[in-house]
Amino acid sequence: MKDDVLTIGGVQLKSRLIVGTGKYKDFEQTRRAIEASGADMVTVAVRRVNIIDRDKENLLDYVDPQKYRILPNTAGCYTAEEAVRTARLARAAGITNLVKLEVIGDQKTLFPDTAGLIEAAKILVREGFVVLPYTNDDPIVAKKLEDVGCACVMPLAAPIGSGLGIRNPYNIQIIRETVRVPVIVDAGVGTASDAAVAMEMGCDGVLMNTGIAGAQDPIAMAEAMKFAVWAGRLAYRAGRIPKKLYANASSPAAGMIE
Repeated sequence: MKDDVLTIGGVQLKSRLIVGTGKYKDFEQTRRAIEASGADMVTVAVRRVNIIDRDKENLLDYVDPQKYRILPNTAGCYTAEEAVRTARLARAAGITNLVKLEVIGDQKTLFPDTAGLIEAAKILVREGFVVLPYTNDDPIVAKKLEDVGCACVMPLAAPIGSGLGIRNPYNIQIIRETVRVPVIVDAGVGTASDAAVAMEMGCDGVLMNTGIAGAQDPIAMAEAMKFAVWAGRLAYRAGRIPKKLYANASSPAAGMIE
């Protein structure tokens, strides 16, 4: 598995788990959870977590940008204009040209506004951003995001923070077959088995925040997610046995003692 590198927009990641930085009790707990997760890439809500103002407590004092790839996200943006402005702010601050693009369409469900998402993605790709879009589990939208130049697609498993796991595995499977860019399951993962299922399906990675930060022991859950993603990926590469309705003896019948 050492050679099993995930590449997104030219960025190489040894870990296929991407973690968020919100909802922890403090930055120190955030640091410990990220370390336990084994993640290479860490996503940060630019509008909610300070990574820009060095005169205030700054997440980057706890999460070393030399060790982790920082992925600013546009969480909390409800229009394409807001999302584009937020991405530009992070790049202007010298953070990165990577952006996890979110354009939210509904405050209650936090489902994406797909029309606004595609519009914002077009603008940011033209401006040289490496765009990683949070989207719904619609294969048509996923293909459109690939066509405008997004570096991957990130369909939700379930609503953000719900912990429901993958609600529509069939659409995720169709997305995998439809696009050529990496498919990262984003949102709705609640426990280690959810992450393993996503990886066993052949998804390229999993992104999560609440599933770790909201656990009773976030550090232990971060480690559990690390192993789940690793195990699921290894199982996918190993190739599972086909499902059958009836039993099939494990040992051969030939040569049985009568």
